[in-house]
Amino acid sequence: MNSVAFSLLSSLRRSALLQAKRSDITIRKISCLAAQQRFSHSNSNNMDMLPRISFTTDFFFRQLFDLESSTYTYLLADLNTHEAVIIDPVLEQAKRDAQLVKELGLKLKYAMNTHMHADHITGTGWLKQLLPGCISVISTASGAKADKHISEGDSVVFGRHKIDTLATPGHTNGCITYVVHEQGCVFTGDTLLIRGCGRTDFQEGNSRTLYENVHNKIFTLGTNYRIYPAHDYKGQLESTVWEEKNYNPRLTKSLEQFVELMDNLNLPYPKKIDQSLPANRECGIHDIPQN
Repeated sequence: MNSVAFSLLSSLRRSALLQAKRSDITIRKISCLAAQQRFSHSNSNNMDMLPRISFTTDFFFRQLFDLESSTYTYLLADLNTHEAVIIDPVLEQAKRDAQLVKELGLKLKYAMNTHMHADHITGTGWLKQLLPGCISVISTASGAKADKHISEGDSVVFGRHKIDTLATPGHTNGCITYVVHEQGCVFTGDTLLIRGCGRTDFQEGNSRTLYENVHNKIFTLGTNYRIYPAHDYKGQLESTVWEEKNYNPRLTKSLEQFVELMDNLNLPYPKKIDQSLPANRECGIHDIPQN
């Protein structure tokens, strides 16, 4: 009886061990399959995420910041000719920007705005005084004064480099997006922000127009183009067309959903709009500090 019982117990143990091994193999197969599926899903999400376009060795880029208005200012230059442009300068930072231009041995050819700002006074007027020979630039549709008015299709040249222009109204009538194709970068002003967009409830704002311009003009650029907005309030420096097409919480919605969202933001009235707009209509020359 003991021999039979021992034999039966051994048989049960072998059966249990075999079943455990089979279960372990099944679990490993399931885990491996799940990992493969995750990897495949990750790859499919990244299929359009192309390598960054490197700046050419003769292209200078500097991103600057104004803390009060959370405005980004961009200084671009040709390192061979030393001709430079500045995009969206801020009045209170004009002396800083002019000093940087001088220290780097650059010649500021153009001071450009992406639109007529409501949250700060542009520094273009003061830069023209600090750096004689500088030409102010803004879109014709903005209604603001400038030495040079541009529209979609016009180009701004500094050295051998060229900035192309896209009319992207919606935040304001005069919003314009600057594109440097060779360097793979686009300066979107307030039209397209990092994981956001400019408000559309004042100053000729139109939600449908903004949505259509972003989708038809900015999102049709190369997916690896770097996006440099006029503002960011969370410390983010840049994005890409691919990221915003996939993850912008507003502009990944349908047009009707986007319009409904923008119509119900209930944002406060811009703090400096009453001072900024009159000054910016005059190229920012009304409130240049006397010192």
